[in-house]
Amino acid sequence: MCTVTLTAGVPDKPILYYPLDSWFIKITDVKDRMFALNQTINWKPKATGEGRFGNWLANANDWNLSRSRYWGIPLPIWRTEDGTEEMMIGSVAELKSEMEKAIRAGVLEKDIFEDFDVGDMSEANYDKIDLHKNIVDKITLVSATGIPMKRESDLIDVWFDSGSMPYAQWHYPFENKNLIDKRETFPADFIAEGVDQTRGWFYTLHAIGTMVFDSVAYKNVVSNGLVLDKEGKKMSKRLGNAVDPFETMNEHGADATRWYMISNANPWDNLKFDIEGIAEVKRKFFGTLYNTYSFFVLYANIDEFDYSEVDISMNERPEIDRWILSELHTLIKKVDEAYADYEPTRATRAISDYVQENLSNWYVRLSRRRFWKGDYQQDKISAYQTLYTCLATVAKLSAPVAPFFMDRLYKDLTSTTNKETFESVHLANFPVFDTSMVDAELEGKMKKAQTISSLVLSIRQKEKIKVRQPLQKIMIPVLDDKQKHEIEAVADLIKSEVNVKEIELIGDASGILVKQIKPNFKTLGPKYGKDMKLIAGAVSKLGQEDIQKIEQEGEISIEIENKIINLQLQDVEVSSQDIEGWLVATSGSLTVALDVTINEDLRKEGIARELVNRIQNIRKDSGFEVTDKIDIKILKDGFVEKAVASNVDYIKAETLTAELNFEDTLEKGTEIAFDEVNTKLFIEKH
Repeated sequence: MCTVTLTAGVPDKPILYYPLDSWFIKITDVKDRMFALNQTINWKPKATGEGRFGNWLANANDWNLSRSRYWGIPLPIWRTEDGTEEMMIGSVAELKSEMEKAIRAGVLEKDIFEDFDVGDMSEANYDKIDLHKNIVDKITLVSATGIPMKRESDLIDVWFDSGSMPYAQWHYPFENKNLIDKRETFPADFIAEGVDQTRGWFYTLHAIGTMVFDSVAYKNVVSNGLVLDKEGKKMSKRLGNAVDPFETMNEHGADATRWYMISNANPWDNLKFDIEGIAEVKRKFFGTLYNTYSFFVLYANIDEFDYSEVDISMNERPEIDRWILSELHTLIKKVDEAYADYEPTRATRAISDYVQENLSNWYVRLSRRRFWKGDYQQDKISAYQTLYTCLATVAKLSAPVAPFFMDRLYKDLTSTTNKETFESVHLANFPVFDTSMVDAELEGKMKKAQTISSLVLSIRQKEKIKVRQPLQKIMIPVLDDKQKHEIEAVADLIKSEVNVKEIELIGDASGILVKQIKPNFKTLGPKYGKDMKLIAGAVSKLGQEDIQKIEQEGEISIEIENKIINLQLQDVEVSSQDIEGWLVATSGSLTVALDVTINEDLRKEGIARELVNRIQNIRKDSGFEVTDKIDIKILKDGFVEKAVASNVDYIKAETLTAELNFEDTLEKGTEIAFDEVNTKLFIEKH
């Protein structure tokens, strides 16, 4: 018996309740098995499977199967009027057989499906029959004792249809039995739906799979969260905060929209949707990747690189090539594992970081001169092969989330090479992690170079000192010989990236840098709670030797109220005081001090570097080819000629200038003004 609520078409306005006799599936007999099988399913998030779904199964009631409606699948049950005899029909063939008995017994006039050929599974044959209520209700069958039987008038719950999907799609058990019985297409590797389906599709799939096959119906499931507005409110037309998905994709593209949504939040978490976030993804990820590809194509076309050369062996490639390929294979491992664990957010974030931080902001920036300078020899070929491999691999790794952009990138890369002949990135082999390509020590050294460079650049930005302005020195305290050798190995890269002349490594910085230490309440609070005040007091009393100890060893012991507390490096925050003429920045165990004094020679070189940038922009805006040589005329202003005279060879080499002359007056040209320089440039092809 169940209770039905009728409504007047207005939500939450019931007008009548009344009881009905209903058919149920006795779930209570199998709920323990359903609960046990659920423990083998990989739920994303795990809490939904163990909590919401697991609790639902543990307390499952019998399934109310029947519905008093008109359209749907009729209950295949025929009963005598007194209910003492009943029959369940399992196929059209069985129904035809029972209709023949009914005809012989005189309770049915004829087989209404007489044109149907049993065993013929064609669509044309099945078009001859109609199993809807208005048709099958005309069929009267006969019981074993010869009493007429009518079909039960109710229909089957439509969720039973959904739960039968794995088998119904193959017309099981009448066709394709091996696909199900031999587990060729069952259970499903993966399904995804909204979290509300814990009592809908997820449940009915699991219930039928358990009852009929004693098996899960799916091995992995992603329970999707909701897409909310940027304030975290549910979207609705009534509130006016709904976003039109088609307008969004027309403006920003499906790939950028998908990448934003997946990289911004786990699929099972609610997403605060902000259209500006898509624009940022387009700019930072897709824009950066496109610019990196454009840079590669520009010089590859000039040098006619088509990857026809044999791969240069790893031990013959420069360190920076080996580093970016090592990071690439580390990325392959991370992304492959993330996809395999149904963690696309982790995968997309790793890819984005690699493209933006490692490939573009580090590898291409530091390798730029290798592409446009020098002859087409081993070093340049190595650079081309390395960047090509990185771009092609990124396209493959990203293709599951950005299928259109990555397919175009892949096909554009492979169209002029013979490296791969797949028609599409989606037909290509997924990248395979090669442990021999990974050099953890090299990655560690380069990470230090990136961290040091980031610290120096942060000081420049804070003090508004442009990167094009050379500075004299960085001073870095080192904790041990290992750290010293690691930094020495990447010193040239650091100097190039942050535009300084020299790096000084100092073993004992106690007489130069004064360090400060304070507790990191974010990590200490959850661990020590009520002892926080005492720990903070003890940390404030630590001296320079104590600070050096925790930086070198990663931990230090302190005593509070006769208790020994082991503090880790992440439990404290170490910083250094600025010293006269220098600015200091710290990250973890790394500290840098930057000499911010700018003498006359440095000032002139800064002007020269800024001038090179302006010349390059004028070349580009004028439509010159990157290989075109030019002549330059510069208007004297009292500053620029002195800076140029001190750096003329550098300027001419960087800008492919054949002749450079100063003029007292210059009618034509582009006005240039920066710092104390106020001049005019005229550029023409040599």
